Amino acid sequence: MHDYDFLFKTILIGNSGVGKTSIINRYVDETYTKNYISTIGVDFKIKTIVRHGKTVKLQIWDTAGQERFRTITSSYYRGAHCIIVVFDVTEEESFSDVASWIAEVEKHKVNDTLIVLLGNKIDDKENIAVKDGDVMKMIEMHRLDKSLFKYISAKENTDIMAVFESIVDKLIERHKMDDAENENEFADIKIQERKRRCC
Repeated sequence: MHDYDFLFKTILIGNSGVGKTSIINRYVDETYTKNYISTIGVDFKIKTIVRHGKTVKLQIWDTAGQERFRTITSSYYRGAHCIIVVFDVTEEESFSDVASWIAEVEKHKVNDTLIVLLGNKIDDKENIAVKDGDVMKMIEMHRLDKSLFKYISAKENTDIMAVFESIVDKLIERHKMDDAENENEFADIKIQERKRRCC
């Protein structure tokens, strides 16, 4: 018997230096360190939370953002319930590269994998280089869930908890819908079997 109701694999991807490790550490360990060493390869942390009376275990994967490591991360997309694409609001290039990160995800993900876009480092207001309008265009172009997009700050802990809670709620909702569909299919099969028996 598991000590949780749901286990969700979540992956953070995006260019090197956008703050993926900082986001994970802020959420899981409630810590923030200014000078991180770039993640090499893949690392993951576990966070267990309770949402709406259900115990949820989140397995959060941190991937290397450098271009040369993209082939390593592609195998980790498999089995992911949610993939979070992170860009740095002060780095226009990291935002431009979102399209290629999403294209990479589309190659490897399962149909119902949730893709979420996050703009990190919103605390650095003087250096913001990415326009709201461009972000909305990106969300629409890739048919992402607009309600899950947030500008966040790992440094100041802005909306980090809220983002993960929204993601978990969406994943639980999807899981319940899948269960309901499976029950309906099972009921249809039973009805068809009864019809066969009675004729």
